[in-house]
Amino acid sequence: MFSHIMVGSNDIEASKVFYDAVLGTLGCKPGILSVNPTGQTRYLYIHENNMFIITEPINDEPASGGNGTTIGFSVPDTETGDAWHQAGIENGGETCEDPPGIRDVKKYVGYDMYLAYLRDPSGNKLCALKRMS
Repeated sequence: MFSHIMVGSNDIEASKVFYDAVLGTLGCKPGILSVNPTGQTRYLYIHENNMFIITEPINDEPASGGNGTTIGFSVPDTETGDAWHQAGIENGGETCEDPPGIRDVKKYVGYDMYLAYLRDPSGNKLCALKRMS
């Protein structure tokens, strides 16, 4: 359904450190430098036929996290989710919402979920998710 996801960054190098760490816990290689034709720096993360991009905004306005927006990353198990969350905290991110853990949501969606939430250095909200069987 998606071709890629892109988020803006106010400090592209700090964001690269953050995303290299958190996406690295998911098996992704460090971001690949790309400069678009109008001069903005971008880093591309390509993994399992998916693409995630961080960029300096092309309109030269500050980047901001969208109110109500969350980008979710699948994790294979709770240990990887915990490592993802810890890598984010150790590399410029901030925890948000409840601490990482399994949520009792079976009555709503048919299964419980492990969830871990972070905000990246520019305020974008991220989630690691594992659907529990």
